[in-house]
Amino acid sequence: MSQSTNYANPAPLGLMGFGMTTVLLNIHNAGFFPISAMILAMGLCYGGAAQVIAGILEFKKGNTFGLTAFTSYGFFWISLVVLLIFPELGLEGGPTQATPHAFMAWYLVMWGIFTGFMFIGTLRGNRVLQFIFASLTVLFFLLAIRDFTGSELIGRIAGFEGLICGFSAIYLAMAEVINEQYGRTILPIGEK
Repeated sequence: MSQSTNYANPAPLGLMGFGMTTVLLNIHNAGFFPISAMILAMGLCYGGAAQVIAGILEFKKGNTFGLTAFTSYGFFWISLVVLLIFPELGLEGGPTQATPHAFMAWYLVMWGIFTGFMFIGTLRGNRVLQFIFASLTVLFFLLAIRDFTGSELIGRIAGFEGLICGFSAIYLAMAEVINEQYGRTILPIGEK
């Protein structure tokens, strides 16, 4: 007997984990609320763990792009939360100093470079996916500029840009779910 290879699409799970967490963090970046445990919990549990799970499921489907994107960004969220909470824990002999802003900027630059290369991979995909990766590349570099310069204005601009990026990921996730449920395009995504 042969096993069915008709797997569910894990991309909406990963996109929602990314999108919702990105929106919440960028509400903070835009200056509306201070960072809180809610954002950190979302970063670990939904932005982090859910995306890693989605990435592993993309592996099962043979989707190298999905595996690389979701797993990497899942671990981005987990590492970001760890960077923020380690200094607060004050563990004896552990990393107890906050990362200097300029060094944090390099962390964001590296993620921006990675995302720029991933954007190239989206050029064979739908337009919404292209927009997500293009806007995320811009977001990482804006956040890096904020940390290099200390500019609150750049940070706020990055926050609003991040809201657009996050909401676009939520849109794509829901478009994929709704379009599959109805068997036709209800929410357009600019298919290639």
